[in-house]
Parts: sequence; structure tokens; C-alpha cells
Amino acid sequence: MERFRYFIYLSYRGTNYHGWQIQENASSVQANINSALSLLLKEDIQTIGAGRTDTGVHARFYVAHFDSHAAGLDGNKNFLYSLNRILPKDIATHSIKRVKPDANARFDATLRSYEYIICQSKDPFMIGLSWMYDAKLNIESMQLAANQLLNYTDFTSFSKVGSDNKTNHCKVFRAEWYKKDNLLVFNIEANRFLRNMVRAIVGTLVDVGRGKISVEDFARIIELRDRKQAGTSAPAEGLYLIRIEYPENIFLNSNGLLTFL
Repeated sequence: MERFRYFIYLSYRGTNYHGWQIQENASSVQANINSALSLLLKEDIQTIGAGRTDTGVHARFYVAHFDSHAAGLDGNKNFLYSLNRILPKDIATHSIKRVKPDANARFDATLRSYEYIICQSKDPFMIGLSWMYDAKLNIESMQLAANQLLNYTDFTSFSKVGSDNKTNHCKVFRAEWYKKDNLLVFNIEANRFLRNMVRAIVGTLVDVGRGKISVEDFARIIELRDRKQAGTSAPAEGLYLIRIEYPENIFLNSNGLLTFL
């Protein structure tokens, strides 16, 4: 019996979950998605996500793939409606697209973007959705330090100790700070990220903003390739996955023909 591969696009608030990936004796986004899809499709569905997100981290944009005997799920609004009725309120699915049988949500991604939000004044509506940090920060120095990220590819200093990475090399395309009302926002884009990398970078950049270390120190920390030299990781609740890009040639239309996004 023929099976079809789909990409499913979703978003979630990570507060109540131990990240995306299924874990024993812990609630995960992946477990909820698998359960809901299996219930609706009446077959065992196991999704593969674009990557891990840590406990408490949010995703405005996330992608996973799964295989199913069901045809025509792409563009099926009734199916999406039913799926969202089953899922918890803090997980939402937005679209399903048919892809080539060998397409992979994790390994075919060409770019990922994260956003980190620091709230610099008391705001009850940002609790759990940002790092509540009201100390004075030198944003200009933080941006100068962030610019250094584009000059390096080995980010061992910002990788979680004990991670099973095959390589700690990443290519950062963008790293920018900007102010929005009482929020300080960091946007970073790369071809891939190491586990805990963004939170470690933000925590170290805040040390620059506080004057604890210099821009030159920040560059030296990268060069040392030692996690102990970098700052404390920023809290998980301020981090959002906001974008993932894929090659156009992995997508198919409902007839199994190539389509372009």
C-alpha cells in the first residue's frame, strides 16, 4: 500500500513542554502531534522534527515530516481543523504539504532563524514569554560583539557540554539586536545551530552589554572553543524558533508533481 510523505507546519508555546522531542516521563510537543495524527488517520504516525528545542523554548514556526497511507492531506482544511481540535491549546498546526519520499524536515533545512526577547521593564503580559531583565545594557557594544559571529564557523564555546554533535561548525548569516518599545530583541540566522547555542550566545552578549567583558573578549571566547569561557545561558522562555527554509524542489502537489512555494 502506497505511503505519502508530508511536511506539517506548526507553532507552539513551550512553557508546558520538555521541548519538541519525545522524552520518557515528560510531556513533549512531538508526543502530542504523534498522538493526534495517529488518532485521526487511524494508523501509527511517527513524526521527525526539524530539530530539538529545549524545555520552555517556543516556536512560532516549526516543521516536521511524517509518512501516511492517506492521500490528499495537503491543503485539506477540514483535516487541519480536526487536528487542531484534538491538540492542546498551546500547540497549533497551520498547513500540511506533500513532499518527495526522501524529503527530511531536519536534514533538508537550509536556514533557521531564532529570536530572543528581553523585556526591560515590568510587564505582566511578557512573563514566561521573555527574559525579564531590567538592568542597563549597552546595545551598541552588544551589536559590535554580535557582528563577530559572522567571522567564525566553530561555535564549540556556545555548545551544550556533552552534546553528540558530529561537528560544531555553523555558518551564521545574520545576528542583529533591535529595540521595540520595552523589548530588546535579538535575531540570528544560520544554516544550523548547536544545542543551547543561541541561549549561550545571548547570555554572553548580555555580559558584553553589562560591561563585564569587552567585544574583544567575546571574540576571544569564540576562538578558545571552550564552553566554560562563555557566559551563563539566557533563560529558555525568551527564545523563539521563527523560521526554517527548504529547497523548493522537495515539494510536490497533490498529484505527486513538483510544485514551487
